[in-house]
Amino acid sequence: MKFVDEAFIDIAAGDGGNGCVSFRHEKYKEFGGPNGGDGGRGGHVFAVADPNLNTLVDFRYSRRHEAKRGEHGMGSDMFGAAGDDITLKMPVGTIISDAETGEVLYELLNPGDVITIAKGGDGGFGNMRFKSAINRAPRQKTPGWPGERKSLKLELKVLADVGLLGMPNAGKSTLISAVSNARPKIADYPFTTLHPNLGVVRVGPEQSFVIADIPGLIEGASEGAGLGHQFLRHLQRTRLLLHVIDMAPFDDSVDPVAQAKAIVEELRKYDAELHAKPRWLVLNKLDMVPEQERAARVKDFVKRFKWKGPVFEISALTREGCEALIHAIYKHVRAEQQALMAPVEIDPRFAGDAPE
Repeated sequence: MKFVDEAFIDIAAGDGGNGCVSFRHEKYKEFGGPNGGDGGRGGHVFAVADPNLNTLVDFRYSRRHEAKRGEHGMGSDMFGAAGDDITLKMPVGTIISDAETGEVLYELLNPGDVITIAKGGDGGFGNMRFKSAINRAPRQKTPGWPGERKSLKLELKVLADVGLLGMPNAGKSTLISAVSNARPKIADYPFTTLHPNLGVVRVGPEQSFVIADIPGLIEGASEGAGLGHQFLRHLQRTRLLLHVIDMAPFDDSVDPVAQAKAIVEELRKYDAELHAKPRWLVLNKLDMVPEQERAARVKDFVKRFKWKGPVFEISALTREGCEALIHAIYKHVRAEQQALMAPVEIDPRFAGDAPE
């Protein structure tokens, strides 16, 4: 299935049904009184986060979504039935914003989250609502209220703890397949990965994290070269970036340091906050470098790249060094999770065991 991470839709909740003007007509009851019922509520439009979905492709081909209107009120004190609601299933991580203003309205961050994105209109009042001591035979009624109508932009940002960043053919897909349950397409040509892949890395019992592989970047991506940098949005929610470097390029004229600097520059152009995220260097394909040359090549790269952060030397193909990498990642991710779970002081007036 083609990966689609952006779509525009129009939604319309159902209008409320109209109220009814009616009077009781029964034999031997001359003054039966009003018995016109209210109209039914229009159907709502809900959005639900479905963990089984990973694209917004369905909304590319089905842009208009309308809930049913409520039934009109009827005589004999009968109220109209409410219109049927509709539920739109969206991937976890979907951001729903106003298509005109760009204002973010809702976010589906957890599997099973349900949000009302358009409310149905209330039903109108029938004439039985207007009966009073001085108005025994009211002929008033009100129409149903209109349901909400919106034009929305849907944007998917995958939820992952760790994101892989690097040039095409740096070995990102091989790495994610080596350490997780993801099975992306792997080939010996650039741009094998055309859409983000998510994988769960299990470190131990009840110890895991989610890793995301995005299509490779090249210099000039900000101007549309290659696949552009539209997929970088999927790294904005990660806690850690792994910059994967190909230490054994096929072409001897290719300089890994120049490629690495180009990636960092594209990151800076796209988003300053993303550029400032914690980033580790992962020097890959060292199995293709003669053993006696590895230490010198790694030292030369780190020196010319002027890197002072964490460096990991691995071979995703043979899985050499991968175990140490994933344990270090888990330790970092776990530390950040615990920092976010720090206890918060609660006003005793709102605590569950506070005295009345």
